[in-house]
Order: sequence, then C-alpha cells, then structure tokens
Amino acid sequence: MGDERPHYYGKHGTPQKYDPTFKGPIYNRGCTDVICCVFLLLAIVGYVAVGIIAWTHGDPRKVIYPTDSRGEFCGQKGTKNENKPYLFYFNIVKCASPLVLLEFQCPTPQICVEKCPDRYLTYLNARSSRDFEYYKQFCVPGFKDNKGVAEVLRDGDCPAVLIPSKPLARRCFPAIHAHKGVLMVGNETTYEDGHGSRKNITDLVEGAKKANGVLEARQLAMRIFEDYTVSWYWIIIGLVIAMAMSLLFIILLRFLAGIMVWVMIIMVILVLGYGIFHCYMEYSRLRGEAGSDVSLVDLGFQTDFRVYLHLRQTWLAFMIILSILEVIIILLLIFLRKRILIAIALIKEASRAVGYVMCSLLYPLVTFFLLCLCIAYWASTAVFLSTSNEAVYKIFDDSSCSLTAKTCNPETFPSSNESRLCPNARCQFAFYGGESGYHRALLGLQIFNAFMFFWLANFVLALGQVTLAGAFASYYWALRKPDDLPAFPLFSAFGRALRYHTGSLAFGALILAIVQIIRVILEYLDQRLKAAENKFAKCLMTCLKCCFWCLEKFIKFLNRNAYIMIAIYGTNFCTSARNAFFLLMRNIIRVAVLDKVTDFLFLLGKLLIVGSVGILAFFFFTHRIRIVQDTAPPLNYYWVPILTVIVGSYLIAHGFFSVYGMCVDTLFLCFCEDLERNDGSQERPYFMSPELRDILLKGSAEEGKWAEAEE
Repeated sequence: MGDERPHYYGKHGTPQKYDPTFKGPIYNRGCTDVICCVFLLLAIVGYVAVGIIAWTHGDPRKVIYPTDSRGEFCGQKGTKNENKPYLFYFNIVKCASPLVLLEFQCPTPQICVEKCPDRYLTYLNARSSRDFEYYKQFCVPGFKDNKGVAEVLRDGDCPAVLIPSKPLARRCFPAIHAHKGVLMVGNETTYEDGHGSRKNITDLVEGAKKANGVLEARQLAMRIFEDYTVSWYWIIIGLVIAMAMSLLFIILLRFLAGIMVWVMIIMVILVLGYGIFHCYMEYSRLRGEAGSDVSLVDLGFQTDFRVYLHLRQTWLAFMIILSILEVIIILLLIFLRKRILIAIALIKEASRAVGYVMCSLLYPLVTFFLLCLCIAYWASTAVFLSTSNEAVYKIFDDSSCSLTAKTCNPETFPSSNESRLCPNARCQFAFYGGESGYHRALLGLQIFNAFMFFWLANFVLALGQVTLAGAFASYYWALRKPDDLPAFPLFSAFGRALRYHTGSLAFGALILAIVQIIRVILEYLDQRLKAAENKFAKCLMTCLKCCFWCLEKFIKFLNRNAYIMIAIYGTNFCTSARNAFFLLMRNIIRVAVLDKVTDFLFLLGKLLIVGSVGILAFFFFTHRIRIVQDTAPPLNYYWVPILTVIVGSYLIAHGFFSVYGMCVDTLFLCFCEDLERNDGSQERPYFMSPELRDILLKGSAEEGKWAEAEE
C-alpha cells in the first residue's frame, strides 16, 4: 500500500510540502499573464471602436418603425410622418409574390397613414361620391386629381380598392373574420380588384397569409406582450418573494445548516408529491368530459397553451415526469445517505465562513450589474450593426420588364432611361443593404460582437469567482478563526484579482469564449443544413455539437478550480489549472464524496424555492387564490407570468446559492491542500475545524479502500 501511493502521486503531480510560512492567500505576489491582459485591453478598444462605427451608421428606427416605399419611417417624431404611424399596402394580394421572400418587401406601393381603412370602397366609386376626400388620404403624398382613372391606377398613385383593415405590428392587414362559416372582410364576402371584376375573399385571405407568413407568431408575440403589460407588477412581487425566500434560506442555513438541509430534502419530496397528487386529481376530474381524450399528437401545436390543460394525456404526462423525478431523488437519497451526512458537515463549515464574510452574499449583485452592462452593450451594438445598412431602391413592374429588380434612384427615376424602357415600372424601397466594404464586413463585425460579449461575460464571472475564493480561502487558512481573518477579506481579494490577475482571468475567459463562439457557429450551420438530406453531414454536426458541449463543461470546471488556486497562490492560469487538476485527481474519491453531493443538495434547495414560488404563482394567476382584495389580472396565456416567475426565481436562487457553492469548492480545495501540507501534530497542525476532521477520517478510510482496489 505504501509503495502504491507514491506511484499514484507520481502520475498526478507532486503533493504540497509543509511550509511553516504559508498562512493562506499570498500577499506578496506579482502580475500574471500580462500578455493576455494587453490583448484584452486592445480587444476592448477595438470593441469600443466597433460600437462607435455601428452607432454612427446604424439606425434602430428601422426595427421600431415600418418603412414606406420611399424609405421613410412611419410614426416617428420630428418627421412629416409623425402623425401617420401605420403602413398601408395598396394591394395586399401582391405580397404573395416570391419577391417577398427574396427581397423582404412587398412589390406594391406602401404609404404611411394616420389610421387603417375602416370601410370597403373602390377608387372608381369614391371618385364620383363624397367619400373621395376620405379616399385621398390613402393615395401617395402630394396626389392631385388631374389624371384619368386608368392613369392613376397605372402610375400607382392610389389603391384600386380600400378594404376594412386592422393594425398589427403597425401595419394594416385586412380585418378578416368568419361569419356562419363564410370568410368575410367587414360585411363583404367578395371584393373588387379595381378592374371591374369581383373576387372571393378567400383569395385575399391567401394573399394576406403569404404577405405575413409569421402572422400567427406575431399575434402570439403581441398577446404575450399584452400579458406582460398587465401582469408585470405581480411578476415583480413574485420575484421579490423568491429573493426573500432565498435570503431567509441562506440565513437559516448559516445557523441551522444540518436541520435546514434535512428540511430542504423533505420539503422537495413533499412538493413533488403534491405535484403528483394534483396531476392525478386533474386527470381524474377530466374523465368523461367531452374532448378530454384527444391525444396530443392529434391536437398538434396550438398557440393557446390552455387547450392542452383540458386533455387527460397532458396531466398524465406531467404525473409520469414528476413521479420519475421523485423516484430518482428518493433513490439518490437512499444510496447517498452516508455521504450526505459528510456533505452536511462541509456545508456547516461553509455556513461559518459565509457568516464571517457576510458581505459575500451581496457580491452576486455586483456580478449581475456588470453582466447587465455587457448584455446592454452587446445588444445595442448588435441592433445598430443590423440597422446600419442603407436604403436600397429597386425597380418593380407587374409586367415582364427586363429591368425588374435592378437598383434605381427614386429621385432621378422618372426622367431616367429605365422609366422610358418600362413605362409601368416603379422605383420603390426594397430593403436595407449596401455594397461598400463596411456593409460586406457586417457579418464579421456581428461575430466579433458576439465573441467579445462571451469574453467579457466570462471575465466578469471569473472575477467574481476569484474574489469569493480569495475571501473564503482567507477564512480557511486562518489558524485562529476569526481573529486571524483580515479586516476586509472580500475587498482585499477583489483588489488582488484586478491588480495582479486581470491577465489570468482574461486567459481563462478567452479559452471559454472561443469554445462558446464555435458552438454558436455550429448552431448556425446546423440551422442552414436542416433542409439538406445529407445524413452524414447531420451526424457529423451532431457529434461536433456534443463534443464542444462536453468541452465547454470541462473547461468551466477546470477554470473554476484554477481561479481558486490563483486566489490562493497568485500563480498564472496554466500553472494554477495544472495544480488544481492534479490536486483533484489525487483526491478523486473525495471529489465524488463531498463536492458533488453538496452540489446535489444545493440543487434541491433551488428546486424547493422555485417549486414553492411556482406553485404560489400557479394558484394566483389561475384565480384559485386571492391576495387580500386583489386578484390576478385577465390574461391571454396565464403560463406567461408563471414561467417568467419560475425562471426568474431560479436565477435569483442560483445567485444566492452560487456564493455557497463557491465557498464549498474553495474550502474543499483548501481541505485537500491542508491534508497534504500538515499531519495534525503540534508542529504541523491542521487549519481545518474539528468538524472537518471527521470528514478527513471518513475520506481517508474510503481512499484506502480505493487504493487497495487499485493494487
């Protein structure tokens, strides 16, 4: 046995030796990975330059406001269309043309109007009636009634027909509805095409659908937006409740770690059990109701998710999923019961560390603020880059003109040679684009924008991990706790990280960002290859995505432990990563016994908070409970605020538990270092608390069994 252990250590590095001068995080340290620090600063300068260029050329109004045939915005303040917020199509049926897919613009004149048409009216009838003044507001700006009817319609000065319409996403679409099984627009089942013939409304419906292929998606988005506008107040209250529960749980964990862990385990089992019971009751209640036995496959996809809750099969699926999750958790608890007792001792030690560094609970707010800055800069730059194209005008002609789809200048087109060759052609706005070098480089700039976002976001997360690791390492290596703790361990660790290790943090974040941007590119390529029938390409793409996903997880794990070693010893990134990896390999049994079991317990804590808040949100937004005199607002989809509260609650709980998670990981590595440096004698005393010595005895016994198995 004694011969095997040195051989094992030889394969995984050299254990740390006893050093009487070592008292925790080293204060006399130097700058590490300076080259990466320089690269990061240069990249940030370049990122700022890209942002300035994007802000100079970009125009977010192109996303917010619709654009007429002249490339002018509808409804924007300070323009002549300020009081005309809606876009009106002269002939919506022409939007069914394939040019819509190729050019992203309907081949029909479009103007900005104050309001959408509310009546059915033809140009021929309006001209000979009192409705002509009303009709003229839907003609091109500056229209003068000095042409014949045929000339007006030929030149596209006015639409041939007005159809009752409703605004959707600031665009006028026919107000189509069904009456006794007959499709109608207003009170009409047919419409006149402007040439004296009448057509069925069904033709108009098909054209309208093709004009807006994502009409249902837009309607869904608008309804979701409406739900947010009426429920945002209650969503914030739900998130505040989640924050209060997380903070209360962390505080109780500080003083009652053992009891809280078992309460957490029991509560998770009870919450899942109630979920199973509720699903069963709903499943039983729907027995015999008309339409409840329709299968999910037969029903297909529905934008109104409430429909699924009227199916027995939905509740059966929920019940099966929750039952499987309940069984898995119970089995894990049975097989890990001894290791859970060991992990509870480590959580108690982490609770004491957090108690002495209470300001560490507020540090996630700093990380959240910095991440918000990164997200805001990335999103604004992406929007400005995507809207920095110039207005491109092209020739549109209903007849067979050879110049159709050629670029043109709307100011000179009436007197140009193209206008004489194609008398019926129109020069109108087609899309936003450009042929300059800047416009050709837009895709590359967007990739650089995404890459810098990943790099800076990972840097912010790394800074938080090093800061927390330095503070908790100061606690562990204080022989007399808390007397030997520095005055401000968190601020000291934050200062050391920025002053000495910006380059190392940038190095680790850079490696992770490269892997993440490759994953984004693979996802983009996968979307482009979905239409292909090449099975080999699909298989290769799936394998690459899986491999890079695993690589990202491994790099995150390695970086996290490397940052702990950086916080303690002040070494560069590569040295810290190597030492952390070998240290974990030399204590691989303890990694499985302690580290991962505590992660599992923290996951149960998150599930408890999320489940409790989620159940409360479900009962409230489905009008099953009231808070004082208030009740939930009427919603299109009550799952919108419920899912928002659940996701937000998980993020909030994860933010609080991440402090404990980092504390446990730091104490675990320090614990392994302490075992190698010291032996518990008076000359070489352990820095760990007496509770952790019990973990030492159990860990050593399990390691001895593992070594015997290896022998």
